[in-house]
Amino acid sequence: MQSRVALIDYKAGNLTSVRKALAAVGAEVYTPEQPSDLADAQGIIVPGVGHFGATAALDAEWTDAILARVGEGRPLLGICLGLQWLYEGSEESPDLKGLGVLSGICHKLKGDSTEGHIIKVPHVGWNSLDRLSNAPIIDGVADGAQVYFTHSYVAPVTSDSAAATTHGERFASIVQRGQVAGVQFHPEKSGEVGLQILRNFMKMVG
Repeated sequence: MQSRVALIDYKAGNLTSVRKALAAVGAEVYTPEQPSDLADAQGIIVPGVGHFGATAALDAEWTDAILARVGEGRPLLGICLGLQWLYEGSEESPDLKGLGVLSGICHKLKGDSTEGHIIKVPHVGWNSLDRLSNAPIIDGVADGAQVYFTHSYVAPVTSDSAAATTHGERFASIVQRGQVAGVQFHPEKSGEVGLQILRNFMKMVG
């Protein structure tokens, strides 16, 4: 029996490739039209690209419904902008709160020059994962595995970080606290490594 996963659409990016990747790992995916549609979700995924301001669409009703499901032990995964939304907020939109299930504020990558090497922001392309824990979301992913990024803002490395990546500075690329996880990269564009991350999330979903 497939596990039913809610893929939140708050108009922050095309969800087609995420749906395809989830189908490839055996997930039954649906897109809730209103917060009450989350009642039957066995897991929730919040993807997204672009400006943190887009998360304003996830208003109090949505956040209350998502927090209620998390409180019931249902797994939550944030992808790219979705990972940043798991935190208290972002310097990109200082007046807008994040979900707040993880501690810290996201900030813009430093785009300076290091030893003659120009650090470009946004960070776009393949980069490696430095494993920091044995969290379930990173199970079966090798230290140094390559994944695909496209972003300008990052979350700080904390005790919730399962992996870190360096682009001008070190930032959290995979996080997990309990049933809440997030990835700064795009698993749907990261080949077999990305699919393994999604398989691990589906194991959490059960």
